[in-house]
Amino acid sequence: MSWKEYPQNIKVRLITSFFNRTVSSAVMPFMALFFSEELNKVWAGLFLVFTVFVSFGVSMVGGYISDRFPRKKVLLVTSTFSALMFLIMTISLYPKENIIWLFAFAYLVYIVTSSLGRPAMHAIIIDSTTRENRQAIYTLDYWLVNLSMAIGVSLGGLLYLHHQIVLFSLLTLTSSMLPIAYKLWLIDEHTQLLEKKHKNVLVDLVANYKTAFQDTPFVKVVFGSMFIFSAEFSLNSYIGVRLAESFESIHIGHFELAGVRMLSLLNIENMLLVVFLTFMINRVTRRFSNQSMLLTGLVLYGIGYVTVTSANTWYILILFNLIATLGELIYSPIRNTEQANMIPDDKRGSYSAFSNISFSGADLIARSTIIIGAYLAPTMMSVYIGIFIMIGIALMYSGLFLTSPKSVNKHMTSHSHR
Repeated sequence: MSWKEYPQNIKVRLITSFFNRTVSSAVMPFMALFFSEELNKVWAGLFLVFTVFVSFGVSMVGGYISDRFPRKKVLLVTSTFSALMFLIMTISLYPKENIIWLFAFAYLVYIVTSSLGRPAMHAIIIDSTTRENRQAIYTLDYWLVNLSMAIGVSLGGLLYLHHQIVLFSLLTLTSSMLPIAYKLWLIDEHTQLLEKKHKNVLVDLVANYKTAFQDTPFVKVVFGSMFIFSAEFSLNSYIGVRLAESFESIHIGHFELAGVRMLSLLNIENMLLVVFLTFMINRVTRRFSNQSMLLTGLVLYGIGYVTVTSANTWYILILFNLIATLGELIYSPIRNTEQANMIPDDKRGSYSAFSNISFSGADLIARSTIIIGAYLAPTMMSVYIGIFIMIGIALMYSGLFLTSPKSVNKHMTSHSHR
């Protein structure tokens, strides 16, 4: 599928997201460090955990709003407010003593506005794709996400310490361009608005998500994804802490490969493999069934991360990180495509918001591994992560491919007019 054949909305989404994620990736990973330096570690930790819960709760409201109202209007309002919050964050950095309370307030409001708008953007992607082109588009999106993050993290590493204002100014500039791009080029194809069924808005919102909770196959995929993602997320939590404490440094000439640098090397390896191998892997997997490729990818991913969780030898870490990343390259576009295919046409925003449980839950599980890792030996942590991955594989595979005839008919009906 060539770029000219891509729907206009997809082009807008891919281009705007690439630039916005590149700049935000240069800033967001350093938020914990920023708040720790400005205040203290306890305050920073509590504040950032609070934002995870806020983000999830608000995204659920955002999913409901994106199904009830025109998605383009939702995106225009939320993206405008997000740009304004980045401007306020930038201004708060200008005094010699940063206005930290203003920065924290603007950051929290940004979390709210971006979480409100995210389900609408996810839903627009599904609106603008078909079953035939969805996997190709999700593959390209997956590649661009990783490329933008690789560039962003590199920018952040170079500029964060001494050029914070420059970074936040870039972020303000790029985020200000988003509402303009949406206004000019985004086409709202969402005409099947969800009707309000209850007078009380809160009751209507809960009733709306009740449908998603009762969709057993979709719930299985969401929670299965949560358990599987937790292994990858633990790389920068438990695995990172373990390597910093127990990895024996290697000297190559005058260069010392210590634990923190080993973690950086694993992250760089992951990103480079994704950037250079995504499309090649996709060409190979298309020759086989989605069922067999999903299972193959998940097994490789599991073997890789279970080993990396406790390994302490540099070449074993690099080899099994490679295996884990290859597994991710195989299963991820298939999971994204099949999950999108399950969503009913009139509840795309709500279902997309509900699926965020996968990321929020995985993030919380990964952070908890630091605490659990203080009491368990590394080999036992491998078993712990392995159990999560096995549960995740069972839930995801059964949700996607072992649904009951009733569920299959329901999903086929909801997509029959495409």
